[in-house]
Amino acid sequence: MPADFDAVIAAPFGALGVHAEGDAITGISFLPPGTKPLAPTNALAARARDQLSAYLSNPKTRFDLPLRPAGTAFQREVWQAIAAVSVGRTQRYGEIAKKLKSAPRAVGQACGRNPYPVIVPCHRVVGAGGLGGFAQARDGFLLEAKRWLLTHEGVL
Repeated sequence: MPADFDAVIAAPFGALGVHAEGDAITGISFLPPGTKPLAPTNALAARARDQLSAYLSNPKTRFDLPLRPAGTAFQREVWQAIAAVSVGRTQRYGEIAKKLKSAPRAVGQACGRNPYPVIVPCHRVVGAGGLGGFAQARDGFLLEAKRWLLTHEGVL
């Protein structure tokens, strides 16, 4: 699996896989525990590795990576709203839905399709009655990753 990525960064919850193409990051993926790190294959992947590693040490790290535009117009609106949620804070799916004049389920689906997790912090979006899902999962290592990220940021 690591060979499919331009870099793989070890993380306390597993690993993060980076896709970089040309002058933009094209995706970040959560990878399961036990995934072996992979040295960056290009300068942009190295920059992503450095910034993601810095975030894993200090949640106040700011990202300045070029992200390739992706998704539908609605998904981009949701991702923009998510990006505005500060470190150490959360918002509910319903709160974002209300701002966008949409439905919580639609916001949740857009969150699950976020190609740039951690950089666009979808882990900061929670359900009305708890954590909610994460990266289109309701349990397993992905939900553990969300729990770790929120704990890392001082939310849990």
